[in-house]
Amino acid sequence: MLGLGAKGHTAQNLLREKEAVLNLPSAAMVENVNKLAKLTGSDPVPPHKQAMGYRHEKHKFSVSGLSAVPSELVQAPRVKECPVQLEVVLEAAHPFGTRPDKPTTAIAFEMRVVKAHVEESILVPGVGNHIDPDKWRPLLMSFCKFYGLGERAGYSTLAEIPEEAYRPVPHMSR
Repeated sequence: MLGLGAKGHTAQNLLREKEAVLNLPSAAMVENVNKLAKLTGSDPVPPHKQAMGYRHEKHKFSVSGLSAVPSELVQAPRVKECPVQLEVVLEAAHPFGTRPDKPTTAIAFEMRVVKAHVEESILVPGVGNHIDPDKWRPLLMSFCKFYGLGERAGYSTLAEIPEEAYRPVPHMSR
Protein backbone atom coordinates (compact mmCIF):
# COMPACT_ATOMS: atom_id res chain seq x y z
CA MET A 1 0.00 0.00 0.00
CA LEU A 2 1.30 3.42 -0.92
CA GLY A 3 -0.39 6.64 0.08
CA LEU A 4 0.43 9.65 -2.09
CA GLY A 5 -0.85 13.16 -2.66
CA ALA A 6 -3.19 13.09 -5.64
CA LYS A 7 -1.63 16.05 -7.48
CA GLY A 8 2.00 14.94 -7.35
CA HIS A 9 3.92 13.55 -10.32
CA THR A 10 4.46 10.19 -8.62
CA ALA A 11 0.73 9.61 -8.19
CA GLN A 12 -0.01 10.73 -11.73
CA ASN A 13 2.79 8.53 -13.11
CA LEU A 14 1.41 5.49 -11.24
CA LEU A 15 -2.09 6.10 -12.57
CA ARG A 16 -0.74 6.44 -16.12
CA GLU A 17 1.98 3.74 -16.18
CA LYS A 18 0.39 1.29 -13.70
CA GLU A 19 3.83 0.08 -12.60
CA ALA A 20 6.92 1.31 -10.77
CA VAL A 21 10.02 0.33 -8.83
CA LEU A 22 10.24 0.81 -5.09
CA ASN A 23 13.94 1.38 -4.38
CA LEU A 24 14.63 0.95 -0.65
CA PRO A 25 17.86 2.69 0.39
CA SER A 26 20.00 1.74 3.34
CA ALA A 27 20.77 4.13 6.19
CA ALA A 28 24.24 4.56 4.64
CA MET A 29 22.61 6.25 1.62
CA VAL A 30 21.25 9.27 3.50
CA GLU A 31 23.45 11.76 1.60
CA ASN A 32 22.33 10.39 -1.79
CA VAL A 33 18.69 10.68 -0.75
CA ASN A 34 19.22 14.23 0.52
CA LYS A 35 20.67 15.22 -2.86
CA LEU A 36 17.32 14.22 -4.39
CA ALA A 37 15.08 15.76 -1.74
CA LYS A 38 14.50 19.18 -3.32
CA LEU A 39 14.61 18.16 -6.97
CA THR A 40 11.60 17.94 -9.25
CA GLY A 41 11.02 16.85 -12.80
CA SER A 42 8.47 19.65 -13.19
CA ASP A 43 9.54 22.39 -15.56
CA PRO A 44 8.63 25.03 -14.72
CA VAL A 45 8.87 24.38 -10.99
CA PRO A 46 5.45 25.07 -9.40
CA PRO A 47 5.47 28.28 -7.31
CA HIS A 48 4.76 26.46 -4.03
CA LYS A 49 7.79 24.21 -4.63
CA GLN A 50 9.96 27.17 -5.64
CA ALA A 51 9.07 28.79 -2.32
CA MET A 52 10.34 25.65 -0.53
CA GLY A 53 13.66 25.68 -2.40
CA TYR A 54 12.98 23.03 -5.07
CA ARG A 55 14.69 23.19 -8.44
CA HIS A 56 14.12 21.41 -11.75
CA GLU A 57 16.51 18.56 -12.53
CA LYS A 58 16.12 16.26 -15.51
CA HIS A 59 19.10 14.03 -14.61
CA LYS A 60 18.39 13.07 -11.00
CA PHE A 61 20.57 9.94 -11.09
CA SER A 62 23.77 11.79 -11.96
CA VAL A 63 23.12 14.56 -9.41
CA SER A 64 22.49 12.04 -6.62
CA GLY A 65 25.51 9.86 -7.38
CA LEU A 66 23.25 6.87 -8.03
CA SER A 67 23.08 4.53 -11.01
CA ALA A 68 20.05 3.49 -13.06
CA VAL A 69 19.82 -0.16 -14.07
CA PRO A 70 17.09 -1.78 -16.17
CA SER A 71 14.26 -3.63 -14.50
CA GLU A 72 13.23 -7.10 -15.63
CA LEU A 73 9.43 -6.89 -15.63
CA VAL A 74 8.53 -3.18 -15.52
CA GLN A 75 9.68 -0.18 -17.56
CA ALA A 76 10.98 2.03 -14.72
CA PRO A 77 14.68 1.72 -13.89
CA ARG A 78 15.99 0.42 -10.58
CA VAL A 79 18.58 2.17 -8.39
CA LYS A 80 21.64 -0.08 -8.47
CA GLU A 81 22.94 1.05 -5.06
CA CYS A 82 19.69 0.31 -3.16
CA PRO A 83 19.97 -3.02 -1.30
CA VAL A 84 16.28 -3.77 -1.97
CA GLN A 85 14.48 -2.98 -5.23
CA LEU A 86 10.88 -4.05 -5.74
CA GLU A 87 9.33 -4.08 -9.21
CA VAL A 88 5.61 -3.47 -8.65
CA VAL A 89 2.38 -3.25 -10.64
CA LEU A 90 -0.74 -1.33 -9.72
CA GLU A 91 -3.64 -3.51 -8.60
CA ALA A 92 -6.07 -0.74 -7.57
CA ALA A 93 -6.18 2.95 -6.71
CA HIS A 94 -8.51 4.33 -4.04
CA PRO A 95 -9.06 8.09 -3.74
CA PHE A 96 -9.46 9.33 -0.18
CA GLY A 97 -9.57 12.59 1.67
CA THR A 98 -12.54 13.46 -0.50
CA ARG A 99 -15.77 15.25 0.13
CA PRO A 100 -18.50 15.93 -2.41
CA ASP A 101 -17.52 19.59 -2.53
CA LYS A 102 -13.71 19.05 -2.66
CA PRO A 103 -11.32 17.38 -5.11
CA THR A 104 -9.43 14.21 -4.17
CA THR A 105 -6.45 15.06 -1.96
CA ALA A 106 -4.74 11.66 -1.75
CA ILE A 107 -4.75 8.22 -3.32
CA ALA A 108 -4.10 4.83 -1.73
CA PHE A 109 -2.34 2.59 -4.25
CA GLU A 110 -2.50 -1.20 -3.90
CA MET A 111 0.71 -2.49 -5.46
CA ARG A 112 1.74 -6.09 -6.18
CA VAL A 113 5.42 -7.03 -6.13
CA VAL A 114 6.26 -8.90 -9.35
CA LYS A 115 10.04 -9.08 -8.86
CA ALA A 116 12.26 -8.46 -5.84
CA HIS A 117 15.98 -7.74 -6.12
CA VAL A 118 17.86 -8.08 -2.83
CA GLU A 119 21.57 -7.61 -2.17
CA GLU A 120 23.04 -10.99 -1.16
CA SER A 121 24.87 -9.51 1.82
CA ILE A 122 21.57 -8.92 3.66
CA LEU A 123 20.09 -12.37 3.00
CA VAL A 124 20.06 -15.21 5.53
CA PRO A 125 22.76 -17.65 4.32
CA GLY A 126 21.32 -20.92 3.06
CA VAL A 127 17.71 -19.71 3.23
CA GLY A 128 16.24 -18.57 -0.08
CA ASN A 129 14.39 -15.28 -0.25
CA HIS A 130 14.78 -14.35 3.41
CA ILE A 131 16.21 -10.99 4.49
CA ASP A 132 18.24 -11.07 7.72
CA PRO A 133 16.83 -8.28 9.91
CA ASP A 134 20.15 -8.12 11.77
CA LYS A 135 21.92 -7.18 8.51
CA TRP A 136 19.37 -4.98 6.73
CA ARG A 137 19.50 -1.35 7.86
CA PRO A 138 16.86 0.56 5.88
CA LEU A 139 16.75 4.33 5.80
CA LEU A 140 13.62 5.46 7.64
CA MET A 141 12.03 8.90 7.84
CA SER A 142 10.00 10.00 10.83
CA PHE A 143 8.68 13.56 10.99
CA CYS A 144 11.18 14.70 8.31
CA LYS A 145 14.18 13.25 10.16
CA PHE A 146 16.20 10.26 8.95
CA TYR A 147 16.84 7.19 11.10
CA GLY A 148 18.34 3.77 10.75
CA LEU A 149 17.58 0.71 12.83
CA GLY A 150 19.44 0.11 16.07
CA GLU A 151 19.99 -3.07 17.99
CA ARG A 152 17.19 -5.57 18.38
CA ALA A 153 14.84 -4.37 21.13
CA GLY A 154 13.86 -7.84 22.31
CA TYR A 155 12.58 -11.28 21.50
CA SER A 156 9.21 -11.73 19.75
CA THR A 157 7.16 -14.84 20.43
CA LEU A 158 5.74 -14.47 16.90
CA ALA A 159 9.18 -15.51 15.63
CA GLU A 160 8.39 -19.01 16.92
CA ILE A 161 5.79 -19.44 14.18
CA PRO A 162 7.32 -20.88 10.99
CA GLU A 163 7.32 -18.34 8.18
CA GLU A 164 5.53 -20.80 5.88
CA ALA A 165 2.47 -20.64 8.16
CA TYR A 166 1.87 -17.06 7.00
CA ARG A 167 1.78 -17.96 3.32
CA PRO A 168 -1.58 -18.54 1.65
CA VAL A 169 -2.50 -22.15 0.99
CA PRO A 170 -3.04 -22.78 -2.74
CA HIS A 171 -6.46 -24.13 -3.68
CA MET A 172 -6.40 -27.72 -4.82
CA SER A 173 -8.34 -28.60 -7.94
CA ARG A 174 -10.52 -31.69 -7.91
